[in-house]
This record gives sequence, structure tokens and C-alpha cells, in this order.
Amino acid sequence: MGCIGCTVSSNGSPKGCQNNGGCSTGGCNRLNTYDWLTALDIEDVEPFDIVEVSFKNGARKGFFRNPPHTRAVTGDMVVVESGNGLDLGRITLSGELVRLQMRKKKAGEDEVLHNVIRQANKRDLDRLAEARELELPTMVRARVIARTLGLEMKIGDVEFQGDKRKATFYYTADGRVDFRELIRHYAKEFRVKIEMRQIGARQESARIGGLGSCGRELCCSTWLTDFKSVTTAAARYQNLAINQSKLSGMCGRLKCCLNYELDTYLDALDRFPKHAEKLQTEAGTAVLVKTDIFKGLMYYGYERDNGRGKLYAVEAARARQIRDMNKKGEKPADLISLQSLSEIVEEEAEMDFEDVTGAIELPEEERRRKRRKKRRKGGSPQKKSPPKARANPPKEKEKTDKQKPANKGGQDNKGRGRRSRRRGNKKGGGPNKNDNQNKKP
Repeated sequence: MGCIGCTVSSNGSPKGCQNNGGCSTGGCNRLNTYDWLTALDIEDVEPFDIVEVSFKNGARKGFFRNPPHTRAVTGDMVVVESGNGLDLGRITLSGELVRLQMRKKKAGEDEVLHNVIRQANKRDLDRLAEARELELPTMVRARVIARTLGLEMKIGDVEFQGDKRKATFYYTADGRVDFRELIRHYAKEFRVKIEMRQIGARQESARIGGLGSCGRELCCSTWLTDFKSVTTAAARYQNLAINQSKLSGMCGRLKCCLNYELDTYLDALDRFPKHAEKLQTEAGTAVLVKTDIFKGLMYYGYERDNGRGKLYAVEAARARQIRDMNKKGEKPADLISLQSLSEIVEEEAEMDFEDVTGAIELPEEERRRKRRKKRRKGGSPQKKSPPKARANPPKEKEKTDKQKPANKGGQDNKGRGRRSRRRGNKKGGGPNKNDNQNKKP
């Protein structure tokens, strides 16, 4: 997932997580840190003997004391102590940056109890690779056993210790689960020390990882460490539609990014008047429909229109003025009786959507120029001869019945002349015998 952006060495292998482009353990950009002090040629006057060690590519981190005899620096794989055996991890921070990181996580120096034993050798790394390969089939088998026992829980992730003596099962559940019988089945099946740890939906997404709707890796699996509560009020302040499918993240909860710009919106909303949801005018009662925070406009509609009428864009200063008038018992003529910014905005909006595909009115000089061009194409007007008059112009009214269709029904038509009656049409409007001979082919 993140190997495309990792820096590579001369032979083409990535330098970031050093998984050789595979990232089979789930992402190489998970809660990573950069120890920039180690890249500088600066001697530490007051060395700090505590280092930060990352396990399973950042899925879990801890602080350990680093004795001088280990000679382990940032980026080395080390063997550390744990409560039940030994574990393998990578040193991600050392020196003064660790002190700042501990202050951020509110961890005291006296709370660090375990030490770094030595640097990891080839045998330790091979054992760690075997443990990582066992995690996926173990998780699948653990889910089957939990479903067989009828427990309402979901196994989200399994993490083996570096020496394969202990396995930690991370699960999610709505309530408390009695897994005493489950642990006995797991110990019999996997033959390791079992530890059950309940996590929330957000922590589960952070461990699994994935891509969000923005196209980037999840914040909880890359850099976000503290999860704050997110409510629908954050979406309402930002004028977002309350759509559960769009506002929910991969974990099924509200997206954490709803809180990122909330403070900016709250500061912008302070410029708008309070308690201005309804404004009284002589034209009627106006109800607030929506607020455009960026333009500083408030859109109102009259109650008499029942939500089907026109929306009026009123600037915040004008809405505050009407609200103050209503408190004094006064009512303006309407919302935009004064020439304000809202009228200008409406005019600009109408101009943006105006149909400009029709005929365009040209100025008088342009019209005269076009007329001259037409005359030049047809020749000079002096040399032009007047159009010849026709000698015998046709008369529309003198049309004979030869050009008119015959009446099939035998009834006399109103448009027939008197000649047809003189020709002895005895049947009442039928065609004469000589009519067919006179017709042109």
C-alpha cells in the first residue's frame, strides 16, 4: 500500500519498512515516525537510555530501556523482554525525541520496566517470520471455534509473540463475553499461552488498515493515535447532509475527519446572528433554510410559500438588523428592502445561469459595418439595376376549378366559381367530362 512512496536504495529495495515491496503484514505506513536527530552529526550531551520499539510494523509500540552494551540504534531489530518471554521489534525513536514522545503519551520514566536484551540475529528473524505466517490461519480457525460456541464476538486480529510462546487475540463485542470455555478450546487447539483483548471498532480498523473515501490510507492506521468522540452535531455545524452511509467510515462509526475542520466552522459561525431562525416582516414570516458560511449569506423563505417559493439570500448584517427590529416590535417591508449585498449576489447568480446561446444584440456601429460588407459582396448599389417587373403577374383570386380537387361527396363547395355551374354539372358539384383532358400530366 505504501511501498510506492517509500524511498529506495541503489538496488531498488525500499528503505521504509524493508519488506521488499510485499507488505504482507499489512501496510508499511502504519504509525511510522522519523528520527531526524539521528541523521544529524550532533553529539547528545545528556543521552537518554529509553527507546521506542515498534512491533508488527507499527501495530503496537512500547518504551524500553536500552543498555549501552547492546549498541542498538534507530532502525535495528532487537530482542526485548516481555511479561511472558521474549519479543522482537524495531527501534523507531531514540534520544531526545523519545522524551518528547513519552510526554505526548503521558508516560513516566519510572513506568518503563523492561529492557532491550540484544540485537536480533538471523535465527530470531526466521522465527518471527514463522510466527507472522501462523497468524492468518489461526485467526480463521479461532473465528470458527467462537461461532461454534455461540459467542457474540468477532475475532479481528491475532498477534503472535516473537518466540511463538504467546498469542494475543483482539476481538470486538457489543457487551461482555464469557470466554472461559473459549480460552480452553484455544489453548487445546493452538498450544500457546492465550491472551484475550477487547478493542473497539475504531481500533479494529486501525489494526486491519484500508483506504478511505478520500483515496488515502485510514488516518487511524497511519498517524491518528487518540480517538475522540464524533457526533452528528459536527456534521450539522458544517451544513452536511445527515447521510449515514456517507458520514460513516470503514469501522461503521462516524468519520474522525468530521472533527478536523469543526473549530474553523465554529469560529466562522460566530459572525452570524444568534436566534435568527425566524424573522418577522410585513410580507410575512421568513424561516431560515440554510447558511452559506463561506459567502456570509443566510437563505430565507416565507412560510406562506410552504417551502416551494423563492429563497432570499440575506447577508448576516442585514439579518442581525431585522432581528434587532423585531425585538423592538418593528417590522421591515421585506427581507431585502434595502439595496444590500444579497441583491447583488442574486443578480450575479442569475447572470451565471443566463442563456447566452440565442441572438446577440450588436452595437449600431457593428450593424452598419455588417451592412457594408453585404453590399460589397453583391456589388455597388449604383451599378445595380432595379428588378424587372413581371408583364403578367399572376392573380391569386382568378383561379379556375381546374386547379381545385374534385368533390367526392357530390356536394357543392363554397369555393367553387360560377363557371362550373354553367357547364351543366347536373349531379351537383361533380367534375366535368372535359376536366380530365385539360389537366396537365
